[in-house]
Amino acid sequence: MILSKDKLLLWGNAFGVYTRPRVIAMLFLGFSAGLPLFLVFGTLSVWLRREGIDRTTIGFVSWVAILYGFKFVWAPLVDRLPLPLLTAWLGQRRSWMLLAQCGVLAGLWLMAANNPAASLNTLVAAALLVAFSSATQDISIDAWRIEAVPVDLQGAMAGTYQLGYRLGLILAGGGALVIAGNSSWNLAYFTMGCAMLIGMLTTLLVSEPQHPARAPASPRHTHALHRLGVWFVEAVVFPFVEFFKRNGAMALVILLFIGLFRISDITMGVMTGPLYVDMGFTDEQIGWVSKTFGIIVTIVGALLGGVLVMRYGILPMLIVAAVLVVTTNLVFAWLSTLGPEIVWLALVITADNLSGGIAGSTFIAYLSSLTNRAYTATQYALFSSLMLLPAKFIGGFSGKVVDEYGYILFFLYAGLLGIPAVLLAIYLMSRKDRFQGAVRTEP
Repeated sequence: MILSKDKLLLWGNAFGVYTRPRVIAMLFLGFSAGLPLFLVFGTLSVWLRREGIDRTTIGFVSWVAILYGFKFVWAPLVDRLPLPLLTAWLGQRRSWMLLAQCGVLAGLWLMAANNPAASLNTLVAAALLVAFSSATQDISIDAWRIEAVPVDLQGAMAGTYQLGYRLGLILAGGGALVIAGNSSWNLAYFTMGCAMLIGMLTTLLVSEPQHPARAPASPRHTHALHRLGVWFVEAVVFPFVEFFKRNGAMALVILLFIGLFRISDITMGVMTGPLYVDMGFTDEQIGWVSKTFGIIVTIVGALLGGVLVMRYGILPMLIVAAVLVVTTNLVFAWLSTLGPEIVWLALVITADNLSGGIAGSTFIAYLSSLTNRAYTATQYALFSSLMLLPAKFIGGFSGKVVDEYGYILFFLYAGLLGIPAVLLAIYLMSRKDRFQGAVRTEP
């Protein structure tokens, strides 16, 4: 079927949004956000398995990443607390970005200085520093992204964020594994720390977005404890109260959906690295096929997801994304029955990562659409934390499930965990009052 001139123009305008300066800037900030994740999750699992660490322990070590799920706890500080010297120089968002990026770099270099077989506890402590700093960076980058452009551009911001994020994953996954296969894991992690300089340079170059005007918490002459109490109410209580007031009873349904959406693929993801190792794939094969080719496929899916959200809307695409996640996760049960054939690995990775990219952009756009800019960092951190907490907690038991029941039943179980998210997405779509846009001040 040949598209009409008007339709071609419509699609051309849709893709043209990716040329906007602040949308482009998200590419580099997304890279900085994506780089640390595999280094405390998938790539770390491969390193631990190569060093002979058992799968049950690997599953429990994956709880390091549960810090991402608790970032709502300190998000109010990132949202409103100025940093000495840095905030006056860079602004609220960029000052916290830079501080967090320094923490990620330090943690990665500390991991590079250790070995899991000889000093697992020290390595885990360094990974905790990386995860905490990375989660803090996510809070500030998410706030910058939401405040930098109007709501109708959030799909495009999500798309370029996902593109940069996946490029970071390519380096942290494929790049680290190739370096490890040709040299050592210690050099790989040291190199990954150096790559954080890209994010730090970007933070120094981008401009600070405008923030909604805020009245002083309380007069200077009031008691310090009173000022602290007022600050706590405004920074912590108000963001949550505003969300429930705006959405009413549907707020609970929305939060339940957010908590269930990623359970399937995050639970499955903990054991994909050990699966590849146990199937007989080499580090370089895993690096090139799963962590490089697979991430490129995810990038395609992320960009496609951003366009589809703009074209068809967020909620219809949420249903599609939820179904894709469940369906493609189930193919890993089939993969686990095969030998180390690159073709089948590439096929499974293609299906899984394409759907993951579409789901990622769609879900980020959805979470962004729920956020009130008066409480950007705190509300978005609540949503993204809730997205991760149940999944990371359940994922910690994945190694034990594999050890007890094998890979086939584990991946079937992981795929079926996504069914409730599909049903909730359909329910949200069916409600006339399903979507309450946030109150926004256009930049």
